[in-house]
Amino acid sequence: MPMITIADEVTGAPSGPEWSVEVFEESLRLDELIRRRTFLEVAESGADVDAEARTQVALDAFRRNGFVVLVDDRQVTALDEKVRLHAGSRITFLKLVPLVGG
Repeated sequence: MPMITIADEVTGAPSGPEWSVEVFEESLRLDELIRRRTFLEVAESGADVDAEARTQVALDAFRRNGFVVLVDDRQVTALDEKVRLHAGSRITFLKLVPLVGG
C-alpha cells in the first residue's frame, strides 16, 4: 500500500495544506482523487459540512478550470481519466489565479 502526498498550491502564493495518504489501489479515476482530497479537507476542518456537496462544488470548479491537477508533474485533464499511483506519487491541486487586468 503506497503512501502518496496530496498538496494544495496557488500560483504566486505559499504552498497550502499537504497530506500523506495511504492508497490501496494502483490507479484511481481523477474524480475519485478529487473526492478523497475533499473528504480529507472536510475531516481536517472538523466543520459540520456535507462532504458530498463539497465534492460536487470541487468537481464543478475543475470543469470550469478553477484548478488543475498534477500527478507527478503531469497534468490530468479529464475527470474519468485513470491515474496510476505508486509509492511517493505527488498529487498537486493547483488553483489558478487570473492575470491582473486579463
